[in-house]
Amino acid sequence: MNAQTNHDDEPMPSEINFSGAKRGQFYKADSQLNLPVYLDQQVQSTLAALAHAKGMDISALVNELLKKDIELIEMAR
Repeated sequence: MNAQTNHDDEPMPSEINFSGAKRGQFYKADSQLNLPVYLDQQVQSTLAALAHAKGMDISALVNELLKKDIELIEMAR
């Protein structure tokens, strides 16, 4: 694929058939999307070492640190 390929101009392949499809079949209004967060390598290594030293998961440590930061931000307002 080159830089000049425009997918908007390409026709739908004939083997794709949406005639029996139901709009919104899998939509859940109350669902929550958890986005991945990518850390700088040095930050991730440091947090991983801290989490290991505390005997906790890196996700739990990051959430704990962020909650403390949010609390400080709210107190400063």
